[in-house]
Amino acid sequence: MEFGLLKGRMMKYRVIESWTATYADPIRIGAGQQLSLSGETYDWDGNLWLWAKSAADGKEGWIPDYLPEERDGRVVSRETFSAIELTCVSGETVEGDVARHGWVWCKAEDGRSGWVPAKHLEAVCGDAS
Repeated sequence: MEFGLLKGRMMKYRVIESWTATYADPIRIGAGQQLSLSGETYDWDGNLWLWAKSAADGKEGWIPDYLPEERDGRVVSRETFSAIELTCVSGETVEGDVARHGWVWCKAEDGRSGWVPAKHLEAVCGDAS
């Protein structure tokens, strides 16, 4: 799955393997927000993730390695990021518009949104318009 927007439109996916959100209250970071890195890393399907802590609220979690940057001697986030995951079941249809680091940002038919592992999704022919 390519990095970034999926051709600037929503794509329709069928969930081919159920996924349960890992964290009940995941890390959320605003653009420019300071964070600290523990040094712990994780390889998710060839994508490097870093364990981080938000300076704003103390929440910890995995962030993609492209997110942190050093500014004026501090580590900050390049952009806004939320690690919220979407719990979904096999056979469910979702829409996604951003794919990054092995995950797709999806919206369920009931309005819930979050990241789903790309390997748990299968593109459905046609777009979600």
